[in-house]
Amino acid sequence: MEHDIQQAIQILKDGGIIIYPTDTAFGIGCRIDYHAAVDRLFKLRRRPLRQAMPVLVSSIEMALTYFDSPSDIVRRLMEDYWPGALTIVAPCRKELIYSPIRGSGQTAGLRMPNHDIPLKIIEAAGVPVLGPSANFHGAPTPYRVEDLDAELVRLVDLVVPGNCTVKQASTVVDCSIDPYRIIRQGAVRFT
Repeated sequence: MEHDIQQAIQILKDGGIIIYPTDTAFGIGCRIDYHAAVDRLFKLRRRPLRQAMPVLVSSIEMALTYFDSPSDIVRRLMEDYWPGALTIVAPCRKELIYSPIRGSGQTAGLRMPNHDIPLKIIEAAGVPVLGPSANFHGAPTPYRVEDLDAELVRLVDLVVPGNCTVKQASTVVDCSIDPYRIIRQGAVRFT
């Protein structure tokens, strides 16, 4: 497993794209600061450029670099639910997040997965990694290696094996509005 993680880290440094397990589902990603890799990822997933992609971070500190003056609710949600299956959409520092990742908007959706493999990879990369599910746009979400589409697997540089623990999509909450709004109900439920 350690060899796979080291290989994934190197591929990301070289501008490549990997498929990897997270707590929720298998994700597909590249470094968010390599624009050519981001463009390639949108193209191979057949995702519309206007549709933002989730970003995975390895710590609250990393998220604070990319969120723009996060509100008290954003900070509280990070502290209460991270690491975990909660994607927080909030105003971001646009100069640090390439336009297609934000769907050309003012916000970004960040999440800190509760899974050692992506956390180690992101920490070693030193920057966030894109984290949409590893499927073609609109296709079923893969929760097991066997669920991955063979055609998509051929288009990426590496598949890191592993297990997803939650096997349910993350909850997505929009904190750019007050009161905040749940965009997608997933594994995390607010009490």
